[in-house]
Amino acid sequence: MAIKTFGYARVSSTDQNLDRQLDALKQFGVSECDIFQEKISGVKKDRPAFEALKQQLREGDTVVVESLSRLSRSAKDLLALVEEWDAKGIKFVSLKENIDFSTPTGKLMLGMLSSMVEFERNIMRERADEGRAAARARGMTGGRPKVNQENLKRALRMYDSKLHCVREICEVCKISSSTLYRALNARSVEEIHK
Repeated sequence: MAIKTFGYARVSSTDQNLDRQLDALKQFGVSECDIFQEKISGVKKDRPAFEALKQQLREGDTVVVESLSRLSRSAKDLLALVEEWDAKGIKFVSLKENIDFSTPTGKLMLGMLSSMVEFERNIMRERADEGRAAARARGMTGGRPKVNQENLKRALRMYDSKLHCVREICEVCKISSSTLYRALNARSVEEIHK
């Protein structure tokens, strides 16, 4: 199979226009029939045209986008994708940022991106740890608040009576519907194992 250059163009909503991206990709030399395009948010996991593009890719192929933001909304996802393609021998070029990730400069940028993702992860972990420590210092513990067992028993009795709807039971017993359903499921499991 011949080595090919594919383009990917994406806008976030149907009222936006792909023309600028398509023009840039064609000017780079991507054939119109090899440009995958869609109007869908970049944060969505299910992007049909992008999935179709990935299915077409073979070793030696090149993927061209007008901008890095067209491919992914997060540095973490972008890094994972570029590393996956690099391992498969697929080249990746972003026109706006003028980066070809198969060149030494592109590999340097990939390393910097990797460092930024790791830095971001560490900062988030540090903030979470600090938040938990501050909460503990105030006597708060993590996790779901404890359910009043008397209220829960009352809720189960009301449910069994079949005289009340779930909304009523939850309002009277001051519990959430998910708490009630969790208790009902747990009770069913116990009865099965008796």
